[in-house]
Amino acid sequence: MNRKQLILALGAGAATLALAGPAAAKGPGYAATITRTSYGIPHIRAASWASAGYGVGYAYAEDNLCMLAEEFATVAGDRSRYFGPKESAVLGFEKIDNLSSDIFFRALIDLPALKRRWAARPADERALLAGYVAGYNRHLRDVGAKAPEACRGKPWLRPITLDDLLRLTEKQVLLASSLAVAPYIVNAAPPGKQAAAASPAWALPGERDIGWGSNGWAFGAEKTKNGRGLVVGNPHFPWNGPSRFWQMHITIPGQVDVMGVGLAGTPLVALGFNKDVAWTHTVTAAQHFTMFELQLDPADPTRYIIDGKAEAMRPIAVSVPMPDGSSVKRTLYASRFGPMLTIPFVGMGWKADKAYTIRDANYDNDRSLSAWMAIGKARSVAEVKRAVSTTLGIPWVNTIAADRAGNALHADVTAVPNVNAEKVKACATPLSAAVAARFVLLDGRRSACDWDKAAGTPAPRLMPAADQAIWERRDYVANSNDSYWLSNASAPYRQLSPILGAWGTVRTLRTRSGLLELDRRFTGADGLGGTKVDNAIAAQMAFANKSLAAELVLPGLLKLCAGKDNVAAACAALAKWDGRFDLDSRAAYLFHVFWMQARNVAGLWTVPFDPADPVHTPRDFAPDAAAQTKLIDALAKAAEALGKQQIALDARWGDVQVALRGAERIPAHGGDGQLGVLNVQVHAPIPGGVTPVHGSSYVQVVSFDENGPVADAVLSYSQSTDPASPHFGDQTRLYSAKRWVRLPFTPAEIAADAQGKPRVISE
Repeated sequence: MNRKQLILALGAGAATLALAGPAAAKGPGYAATITRTSYGIPHIRAASWASAGYGVGYAYAEDNLCMLAEEFATVAGDRSRYFGPKESAVLGFEKIDNLSSDIFFRALIDLPALKRRWAARPADERALLAGYVAGYNRHLRDVGAKAPEACRGKPWLRPITLDDLLRLTEKQVLLASSLAVAPYIVNAAPPGKQAAAASPAWALPGERDIGWGSNGWAFGAEKTKNGRGLVVGNPHFPWNGPSRFWQMHITIPGQVDVMGVGLAGTPLVALGFNKDVAWTHTVTAAQHFTMFELQLDPADPTRYIIDGKAEAMRPIAVSVPMPDGSSVKRTLYASRFGPMLTIPFVGMGWKADKAYTIRDANYDNDRSLSAWMAIGKARSVAEVKRAVSTTLGIPWVNTIAADRAGNALHADVTAVPNVNAEKVKACATPLSAAVAARFVLLDGRRSACDWDKAAGTPAPRLMPAADQAIWERRDYVANSNDSYWLSNASAPYRQLSPILGAWGTVRTLRTRSGLLELDRRFTGADGLGGTKVDNAIAAQMAFANKSLAAELVLPGLLKLCAGKDNVAAACAALAKWDGRFDLDSRAAYLFHVFWMQARNVAGLWTVPFDPADPVHTPRDFAPDAAAQTKLIDALAKAAEALGKQQIALDARWGDVQVALRGAERIPAHGGDGQLGVLNVQVHAPIPGGVTPVHGSSYVQVVSFDENGPVADAVLSYSQSTDPASPHFGDQTRLYSAKRWVRLPFTPAEIAADAQGKPRVISE
């Protein structure tokens, strides 16, 4: 045995001892055992948070090395250098040119400030991230020149430091706040100065139909067959890029035993279950930033007047490296509230007399790890509630949970500006009403219009949890990205600050569909037998693929189109449709294309929206004469569009919507949420059809028995982004067939399903 072999053997032996217990305190700095079960799910066992992070970083890099390495280049502001300034990046959930992406990250991520705050965080959090960095770098060393083809030999595939992970962690908490308006920040420049690029075409908050969001249901003892809690989680997230979920199971004996998923670079479970609690998340309707209108100094557009005194904006100089070694320089500006931005098409330009700035509640949110570490260790929904309420660290998602005792929770508690309805009204500007559906705009001329301070919050000017929406029930709670108002149809929530979302307004078709299906379950009207829920019934409900738009519209549409020669073929095709988006559903694509044109036609309903009956209104499809003409025209155009795509009017949905895995075309069920489909799949065109790009991702149904969790799940796009991996499409095929994985959780279950021998890594 040579010296290198001896060192490796000793390291492996020491790692085994380190996992055995406290006696191994003098073992290696990091040691973890990784056991892969079916479909590549890693179960990581370690003696400390540092070693758990080490195992997670290593296992994630095994599955998604190239994607994560590229993401580290993104958050470092190096995309232009490596990929060219005109190519595009995914920033949050939207595409943006690389130069704008680089300017945003180099300007908005204050690394020295991140490091100062990080030094003050609890030791376990710091150890977790340090371990993740070490695990990622260890895999990079192990794979060497045999890295996946997509990044093999690329200059952006490099060892990382804590700086890289801090940047990525900051980016994740900003996903639904500053990142949502990133192009408008990047393009903000004083009159006469150069912006980064032309005005972008990004949608603003409030403009996106939340048909692409997520669904979360939690059932309490009154609604489950066994009297214990049950959670259905169906987050709708991108199928490609760093916002893909990845499955993992982390065990630190005596501290935590939790299974579920996280995003790229997430060192712990952010959505999942332990032996006592299951939880899921949906993107909240609450706003995590406000805009401020500034009055400018007439002599200098980079100075603004507040409380009658002039203040200078803070310049932020940015230099972005280019592929040829040169650099592009820009200067952004920030007020006391935050960075400047311009949104000209809503009247928010940077002019000589006024300008606009954004303040983000998540900009200094370094509490998210604390929140999720506490949730992962929770033994009841009361402890989940405490975790989200005391940290205010959950950045932009609702938390929906249930426990073994049969309690259900919906906590719409996040890092939210402490701005009540009175302040929104008292601090309005002439433009505030025009943008109110998108965000809150406050008067920046008065410091009194800043967010209010409240005692006891973990960061200044955040809204206390007591002023946000929290449901604790024994029947059910549900959310599909609409606001807190209607999480339980029988008990609407009281009106809260408008910063938390709209109250008493029409709900989306997807929200209505979910609440209708729950009511049908509890009354037995869904034909599934009985009136309560278990894993099998919940799984059927999650993938039923019904369209509420079809239920409301199709019978009347068929009467309307009957006998009209210009849409005769389309009408005949729709007459054969089953109203679902299952693989065998014929003419589903025709209705999809039709409804995307027709859904906003005025005059469709005879019964308008009624806040006293929000689940069932608006309804009664009886379009007036003008609407009838528009609907027939929309159907004719839909048929024409399918003809141009060479797709039959009665095409089978599973032949139209497919997931591409190399040359394989895997049929994918589910449809757009704007059609009132719960199992959302938002798609993009490909030759001969469409392919999912955003929608159902990690879908879980978790209940409990006397021994612990009973969890069924499927990851629609599979664990790995590497085409050479056996886990590049294996769960995608399961999803296609509506099959689920019974997740192994106990040591015995893991051992019985182990794919190969457990691997011990240490250093």
